[in-house]
Amino acid sequence: MDTSGNVAVALALTLLAGLSTGIGSTIAYFIRRPKIVYLAFSLGLSAGAMVYVSLVELLPKASDIVGHATGVLVFFMGILFIGIVDLLVPEVENPHHYEGIEDATASHHDERRLMRAGVMTAVAIGIHNLPEGLATFASALSDVRLGILIAVAIAIHNIPEGIAVSVPIFYATSSRNKAFFYSFLSGISEPIGALLGFLVLSPFLTPAILAGTLAFAAGIMIYISLDELLPTAHRYGHGHLVISGVVLGMLMMAVSLLLL
Repeated sequence: MDTSGNVAVALALTLLAGLSTGIGSTIAYFIRRPKIVYLAFSLGLSAGAMVYVSLVELLPKASDIVGHATGVLVFFMGILFIGIVDLLVPEVENPHHYEGIEDATASHHDERRLMRAGVMTAVAIGIHNLPEGLATFASALSDVRLGILIAVAIAIHNIPEGIAVSVPIFYATSSRNKAFFYSFLSGISEPIGALLGFLVLSPFLTPAILAGTLAFAAGIMIYISLDELLPTAHRYGHGHLVISGVVLGMLMMAVSLLLL
């Protein structure tokens, strides 16, 4: 299957999605006290977009090519894979936990603790971004339109991840450059995941393998949405705002799929 024309585009989309963590760092420079309410809404928005595109577009498209049974099997393999990755990250350092962002100034005297929190969050985000990069890359390789939509959905929730990395490091070091640097490193793992996936898959790319990666990517994104994004968003008590974000995210994906 000739997909060479899409490789550069797929890598570029993955790079943009990953580096959106840097946008979060930039925002943190100008917002003294990042509001959890904004993060909760953005997490709901991202989750809605990812759930919709996974179940309405990725999984059905894969199943049409490889068959429903195989598509479902690979879908759950994707869930199992990201679940194992998630177990490798200690719960206290989970990249989607943003406790302490709003009151970071109250603890900034404990510089070592804040620095460690920021660095460990960056490492955890880096681990999670590897399969996200693969999901974006595989989708774009199959269909550039899908790749764009998924890259946007992932970029939305990478922005608050950037804030989660940069805020504690900024208060620990008083250095915006260091805060941005660590955030950048955590985001760059996403295109690295895409490159690793391409190197592994490229010798075997067939329509069936490529379709399988779509189902696999759908499983990854469903897990991230249900296990991390939505529970974290609801933790802060803005339930109606979160569900509004979820519905808006779904609506955005639905309209995009109709128009593109």
